[in-house]
Amino acid sequence: MNQQTLHQLLSRVAAGDVAVDDALLALRSLPFESVDDFATLDHHRSLRSGFPEVIYCESKTPAQVAAIAARLAERSPRVLGTRASAEHFAAASQLVPDLRYNELARRLWLIGNPAPRHEGVVVICAGTSDLPVLEEAALTLEMMGHRPQRIFDVGVAGLHRLLPHVPTLQNANVIVAVAGMEAALASVVGGLTDAPVIAVPTSVGYGASFGGVAALLAMLNSCASGVAVMNIDNGFGGGHMAALINQRIVKKD
Repeated sequence: MNQQTLHQLLSRVAAGDVAVDDALLALRSLPFESVDDFATLDHHRSLRSGFPEVIYCESKTPAQVAAIAARLAERSPRVLGTRASAEHFAAASQLVPDLRYNELARRLWLIGNPAPRHEGVVVICAGTSDLPVLEEAALTLEMMGHRPQRIFDVGVAGLHRLLPHVPTLQNANVIVAVAGMEAALASVVGGLTDAPVIAVPTSVGYGASFGGVAALLAMLNSCASGVAVMNIDNGFGGGHMAALINQRIVKKD
């Protein structure tokens, strides 16, 4: 249930095409619905924030993910599951046949009514090992109606690789910078553009990286202005925030 479908339902009630009792039946599960004994789904979230509840699949069983995905798909044309395994997808696709899966980004999703594709977001990563987090951010942006430009493998170990992309960065409305190891890429990018930079640290690195804590602290201590930091490996959060920022900008244009 989102603003468009709710408006359509109320318009049909006002026109006499839908009975009040039928409309009540359609609205019965707003704002939430219990699923068996393991989940309470927030069907009201799309009305409040413009995007439906997202399934965090990790630590859930394939059967739980499948049940949640099926209930969400009944009431929304968009379903998104992050940290999804092939087993999660196999179970969920039995109940939601049009569901799609990206192994690299570890996500499953359904888009029934694609939103317009807005330009203006750049997603950039330091190394090839950061690609899973970058793709999670990029695919989240695409699902929210934005067409991000991807820039790969331009970390500071070879800074000259980044220089040809400076015009692209300077023309962006918002940038998602993904990096592990010492995570210096976010500071470098922040110093090259006036666009807000959403830094996403990854757990990529040897022992002293402490599973991404070193990258997180490096980004938090960035000397560049305009850099905000997400949690470790949170590509979804970075992509979602970038979409919200870009949406405000394109609306003004």
